[in-house]
Amino acid sequence: MPLSAHNLRPSIAVSDIAVAVAFYEGKLGLRALWSGPSARIAEGGRVYGSGGGPALNVYQSATAGQTAATLATWYVDDLDQIVDELTAAGVEFTRYEQFEHDAKGITPRAGGGRIAWFQDPDGNTFAVEADS
Repeated sequence: MPLSAHNLRPSIAVSDIAVAVAFYEGKLGLRALWSGPSARIAEGGRVYGSGGGPALNVYQSATAGQTAATLATWYVDDLDQIVDELTAAGVEFTRYEQFEHDAKGITPRAGGGRIAWFQDPDGNTFAVEADS
């Protein structure tokens, strides 16, 4: 059976699962569907739900934050509202020199729509974007 027939869940390495839990649950408002061991670390992993099902695996690892690439993107209907809510929760949006950003940190997306990026405490990059 081809991989296209199966769900995909990104895995994000973090250096300290307790700090990550405070960010992902406290600031992003994600709900943990599962928590348990990761490698040799008791309670070192979490699976978070988004969009009605398992969506993001977060685990403690020495390889945390080693890429500047965007690791996952949430597609939302009202980008301004989501950015406002995340900002109120303490999330800081990343601004890149090569893009023009509005006061909230939102920039036009290539091909239409708008996008805003933020990072977790380890520097893992995420985005929220909308088609309008």
